[in-house]
Amino acid sequence: MRIQLVPRAAHAHFLDLPWHEPLESWESTRLVEVPRGIGRHVVRFVDYAGTFFALKELPPEIATREYGLLRELDVRGIAAVEAVGVVRERGAELPDVLITRYLDFSLPYRLALAQRPLPDQLGRMLDAFAQLLVRLHLAGFFWGDCSLSNTLFRRDAGELAAYLVDAETGELQPRLSDGQRAYDLEIAEENVFGELLDVEAERGETRDDAAELAAAIPARYEALWSELMREIELRPGDEEGLDGRLRRLAELGFDAGEVEIVETGDGYRLRLEPKLMEPGHHRRRLLSLTGLDAQENQARRLLADLDAYRRRLAKSPLPPASETAAVGRWLAEVFEPAIAAVPAELRGKREAAQLYHELLEHRWYLSERAGHEVPLAEAIPDYVENVLRKLPDERTLLS
Repeated sequence: MRIQLVPRAAHAHFLDLPWHEPLESWESTRLVEVPRGIGRHVVRFVDYAGTFFALKELPPEIATREYGLLRELDVRGIAAVEAVGVVRERGAELPDVLITRYLDFSLPYRLALAQRPLPDQLGRMLDAFAQLLVRLHLAGFFWGDCSLSNTLFRRDAGELAAYLVDAETGELQPRLSDGQRAYDLEIAEENVFGELLDVEAERGETRDDAAELAAAIPARYEALWSELMREIELRPGDEEGLDGRLRRLAELGFDAGEVEIVETGDGYRLRLEPKLMEPGHHRRRLLSLTGLDAQENQARRLLADLDAYRRRLAKSPLPPASETAAVGRWLAEVFEPAIAAVPAELRGKREAAQLYHELLEHRWYLSERAGHEVPLAEAIPDYVENVLRKLPDERTLLS
């Protein structure tokens, strides 16, 4: 037997697992039950010191290929589960096992539709799914099996963020053709239509819009893709045109790693290179300023709160001497005390950035009801007792 590991991702050796037995027949105290989507392969989950890992049996060549693809997607900053290792040569013609890190606070689509749904939860989910496809295609990744079952969702400040789970049919190329992108969209529409019908059957419901919702995925995708790829005309000295285009990209959560300005008969045309488009503008800025890792919309919300805090400090008699000092005070005086005020046993219900977003939302709700601004310190206990305690634990969602 051989185990190939990524040490930074694992922090576990996995040597105490019965690798010489079929995964389906394992009996181990490390096994845990975790809700998951429908899949073709045997998948089990194990717990090492509170960190969960997914183990999936695959033919050797497929396991090696998916392991490599997931590692490359991680390098490129694409939203996908993290590859931890692959176990080979288990004996008795047993398949290889791909090990990935369980995505904390994530929901399979069936559970995302059932757990305290946001308004228009399904629409938000399909938006996140289409955005994930755009991000993958920008990176030159052809999925080949686009479906909600192969996707996990995480809460993202009133929206949802989507993560790729299954990459075994995928291919990484320098650039995808329009035909490849269209084929992925065709697969996505067909799979999502079937999955929506499955959900209806499970719930004993009948809805007439499953085909319409699935057919809207290409439209959601094309709207974002067209906006990202849109070319604009520039005139000599038109710096605002370039700055405005970059600001619009930032609003969409993207940065342009490089732009191309081409001379035309009437002026210049600004082009963006798809493979140099970098998703996660607000995430990167928040991480750079504070060291906090968050989803894109969570980061946008935290940055807005940080900016508001800095404006208040600027009006004080002794404003901070630098941006770094202001950020340090926001962390020490606002963000960290707010999270620490939530009982430790309840913090597994929401990741820190989402928790802070919901605290801000709850303070706004209380302020509207009271007719005046309610301090965050007063909103926290009300949120804890009347909202958070009633929510399911989403960190691992043990079943």
